[in-house]
Amino acid sequence: MPKRRKVGNLLALAVLSALVQRPMHPYEIATTLRAWGKDQDMEIKWGSFYTVIRNMDKHGMVEAVESLREGRRPERTVYRITDVGRAELVDWARELVSTPMPEHPRFRAGLSVLAALHPDEAVDLLRQRLDRLDDALRRDRETLDTHLREVPRLFLVESEYDLALRAAETTWLRALLAELTSGGYPGLDTWRAFHETGEMPAELTELAERTGPDSADTTD
Repeated sequence: MPKRRKVGNLLALAVLSALVQRPMHPYEIATTLRAWGKDQDMEIKWGSFYTVIRNMDKHGMVEAVESLREGRRPERTVYRITDVGRAELVDWARELVSTPMPEHPRFRAGLSVLAALHPDEAVDLLRQRLDRLDDALRRDRETLDTHLREVPRLFLVESEYDLALRAAETTWLRALLAELTSGGYPGLDTWRAFHETGEMPAELTELAERTGPDSADTTD
């Protein structure tokens, strides 16, 4: 189970990863995170940015070191990471790297209701997805190859992970499409009959009854 953290928003992890480089004021932190593409690595809600930094300050992960004013611009507070913040950064990284957690990608949600589509439409849509994935995979490989000539591989490992996942998904999609188009997918005829007749096949009705809430054993 993940540890309950005093500031659990992943934006705090991103802020710590920036401040471990050097002290910065919040605007500079946000600019750095955007330049690094951190909003591609984790869900970042920029509207809560200043609230997160205040909470980190409250819990001793960062501390103000000076306030700067340039011309007529508002005063900016420069923060640095504390020993508490460094320990939190390391501990959080250890947890994220070592402990698998359930994740809920949108594609999985779509697959969970695939039966709502006619098989022929499902095949067309899955082919569209595969074409888009192939295009994205090709572009991202080219981008990664370019970056590897300029940036140490250690700082691109998350991009390698994304490519591996995308490549695995394309492999799985091709195998699924091959079964669907060859007619070898189990239950394909039943799936098709449901959409073409509008009647729920008896085997699906029985399955729903066996797995529905009323099927639980209520005996003491």
